[in-house]
Amino acid sequence: MPPLSASGVDRRLFLSSLLGAAATAGLSGCAGSSAADTVAKGATSAPLANKVPSGTSLKISSYQGTQQLQFKLAGLTDLPFKVSSWANIGAGPDVINAFRAKSLDVANNAGIPPIQAHYQGFDAKIVAINLTRKPNYLFATKPGSDIRAVQDFKGKKLAFSQGQAQGVVLLRALKQAGLAYDDVELVPLTSNQFLTALQSGQVDIAPLANQQSPAYLKQYGSKGAHTIPTDVVDLLSLLWAPTSVLADKAKAAAVAAYIPRWAQGQVWAYEHPDDWNREFYVKTQNLTLAQAEAITELANKPLFPPSWDEAVKWEQETADLLAEGGFVKAFKVGSLFDRRFEGIAAKAVSADYRR
Repeated sequence: MPPLSASGVDRRLFLSSLLGAAATAGLSGCAGSSAADTVAKGATSAPLANKVPSGTSLKISSYQGTQQLQFKLAGLTDLPFKVSSWANIGAGPDVINAFRAKSLDVANNAGIPPIQAHYQGFDAKIVAINLTRKPNYLFATKPGSDIRAVQDFKGKKLAFSQGQAQGVVLLRALKQAGLAYDDVELVPLTSNQFLTALQSGQVDIAPLANQQSPAYLKQYGSKGAHTIPTDVVDLLSLLWAPTSVLADKAKAAAVAAYIPRWAQGQVWAYEHPDDWNREFYVKTQNLTLAQAEAITELANKPLFPPSWDEAVKWEQETADLLAEGGFVKAFKVGSLFDRRFEGIAAKAVSADYRR
């Protein structure tokens, strides 16, 4: 898939629109591998402590209160460290900015934000992996659209967030359909702008999370909006943290203690769909029970692999796909994984959630 033509999106302008001038100011000096290597090579090589030192605290992302609610409902509140804040931050660009501001220590994202952070020259590592086998996203059309398949995206305006999972799902779908980047118009937005862009007709297509589409269709389905499911998956759901956090032995031990509970909370939600539908989707997201049930019907069974080899391969394919389009510089993604934490999540769940 060739890079965009000269008449297409300018990459640096694209990044500036998504990330702001402060984040892009150093891109010319960090587009290669050297910027992400400025932290000492041995910064995260020390063995993990077996016990979390007293007084240790972490700032953890909990978008829309998901993590806190899972912990409460599953009885996983016995954390051996203090949570100084549960930050309502979910989007990859927002997480990276929070990492930079030191207002967040660990976050749950898809595979693309760590790649984007590397390209920006911010050093962070992946510490836990959950593999998703079924699509978490589908493509929604603007009202009145006659688009019925990905092949119909040619010549259309597509909402595109370079630093989020939705972005790589779109790129993979285009590649699968045999469409080049310059066959479409990529409109730089962040995912929280997608619904407004669809409603206003600013874009023809936007990738929406499975849990977003019911409410959108309820409001605009009668006006000709519809969805286009595909078999494109975003394989990785992961925990990651700044290298500076992981170089702190106390905080690294706290992260290691957090990972098992993170995994167990997701297993609990999967095994208790009725409770999760009622307590999360209905009570906090204002969905109907029928809408909630439609979402959980599509839910991925949590899968925490003992080995990260498949995850590394997938992350490399994603980075290569972005590099092909000129969105990032090519690099080896192995540096994004802190293998000290490999297997911690897998050991915390039953064998049925490891394969």
